[in-house]
Amino acid sequence: DGNLNRLDATTRVVGGVRQRCLKILSPEELEHLEIPVREEANSPVSKVLYISEIDTPFLEGNSTLSQEHTEATRFNLFTGSQTLDQRSKMFKVNETVSMNCGFYGENGGFKISNEDKDYMQSCKVVVSTCAFGGGDDLYQPIGMSEASLRKVCYIAFWDEVTLSTQESAEHRIDGYGFIGKWRIVVVRDLPFADQRLNGKIPKMLAHRLFPHAKYSIWVDSKSQFRRDPLGVLEALLWRSNSVLAISEHGARSSVYDEAKAVVKKNKAKPEEVEVQLSQYRHDGLPEDKRFNGKKALAEASVIVREHTPLTNMFMCLWFNEVVRFTSRDQLSFPYVLWRLKVLKNINMFPVCTRKDLVNSMGHIRKAKPLRS
Repeated sequence: DGNLNRLDATTRVVGGVRQRCLKILSPEELEHLEIPVREEANSPVSKVLYISEIDTPFLEGNSTLSQEHTEATRFNLFTGSQTLDQRSKMFKVNETVSMNCGFYGENGGFKISNEDKDYMQSCKVVVSTCAFGGGDDLYQPIGMSEASLRKVCYIAFWDEVTLSTQESAEHRIDGYGFIGKWRIVVVRDLPFADQRLNGKIPKMLAHRLFPHAKYSIWVDSKSQFRRDPLGVLEALLWRSNSVLAISEHGARSSVYDEAKAVVKKNKAKPEEVEVQLSQYRHDGLPEDKRFNGKKALAEASVIVREHTPLTNMFMCLWFNEVVRFTSRDQLSFPYVLWRLKVLKNINMFPVCTRKDLVNSMGHIRKAKPLRS
């Protein structure tokens, strides 16, 4: 609780001088900051088409992994079916790309009200979070400018379990759908039994949920966002001409080292991690700690991005890896970054910048799993 509502700057020493980890424009500058509509110069991808059940009928029980312990895959009516051969083809870069990317059909789950859909379609810049299974409380964003309060949507996705948990703690949605700054979007009929997978939908597929948004910032539910979103976009994307900004991992640099840590901490089953690593070795993923000169391993509790065809493609590919293998998204991020070699303008910012963006609160209670 000592972390809640702290606005103090995180600093580090550079060249003997103590500096702020994140340098944001002043409120006066933010007031006159225009949200740019940027055209990606010479982008290899100009359009992403999402495969629907009309294009590819879902094959019930289709097994996409041959290993004997993966007799049941996590692909379903939400994700659509995808064989390993189709997976490989989806990494091929063309001017127009067709791919699986969730929301496969009307029977695929993740239902939200028409009223919420209308509100979400009005958003041009979004800060979003989610708490499924009643695991975390809702922390109000702080540190935003008047300009951001006017121009930015703050969306928190809950399921019915979280809604009930929060209402029992007297945290109730007002008549306009809000709790404080957050617009609460209640999701029904979640597609996965694993709540960690359900949480990846708003985390990775913001471009699908907010079809008219140009920019989004994702914040894990265990954190309180404490900086001005327009200032964050300017500092982490526009200033460096980046389209995606994500924190470097604080402890490790190699996906193979991270896999050992995931197993040791019981965050995934050893056999499912081995299936993932075996596939990555088969595909030729090197043990390099850097790709394109960038640290490969990321800590994805905060994701800042522009919604471009190329970043949308990246996020779809990343989501599909998480569905196919383990929900530990830091294992698949380096693979997708390495495989999709054309995405180079990524800002892998240091850990101290992430610490400046949020107050870390930790998980409050264990999320309740859904029944299979």
